[in-house]
Amino acid sequence: MKDIQQDRFIISVKVGPKGQITIPKEVREMFDIKEGETLMVLGDKERGIAILKSDAFYAMAEEKFK
Repeated sequence: MKDIQQDRFIISVKVGPKGQITIPKEVREMFDIKEGETLMVLGDKERGIAILKSDAFYAMAEEKFK
């Protein structure tokens, strides 16, 4: 992992034969991602891919639709 600042990172992961990636320990700790937790994968052909914790995604969606 390449640290930029304490709250940012650059990291590479490889996609396995089943299309899976491993979220590195440092990233799981930074975002408090626990085993079994649901994550949301968002994609846009121009902007790329984002991964969010489901509770953060639903909070964002709820705020957007108020």
